[in-house]
Amino acid sequence: MTDNGVHLDRIRQIAIRVLDLDRAIAFYRDVLGMRFLFRAPPGLGFFDCGGIRLMLSVSESPETDHPSSILYYSVSDIEGAHATLESRGVTFEAAPHVVHRAEDYDLWLGFFHDTEGNPLALMAEVPRP
Repeated sequence: MTDNGVHLDRIRQIAIRVLDLDRAIAFYRDVLGMRFLFRAPPGLGFFDCGGIRLMLSVSESPETDHPSSILYYSVSDIEGAHATLESRGVTFEAAPHVVHRAEDYDLWLGFFHDTEGNPLALMAEVPRP
């Protein structure tokens, strides 16, 4: 296989499914002492975990309604990484797209699965002009 510069070696975010977001946020913030970052719809809470973002997430579909984590790999060029991984046989649920617009960056995600059906994602914080 040719090395074309795409290496997934930096985890940026891990998702943990929760049943009660308020209860879970209180536990991670007040009991574990983690630094709370923000909440986002439709049912997400974010914490800083030593530079890796921990996302608490209420399940949106029956397929994800079980204990699981999602590894989010940080990439600098999400469209290039997407194209490279597709050329290697990875099937994405959809093309990477913007899921959140912050003041100074757009957050892009692209989801795929490993050979065992575990969800994985590419993630990029693209600076806004």
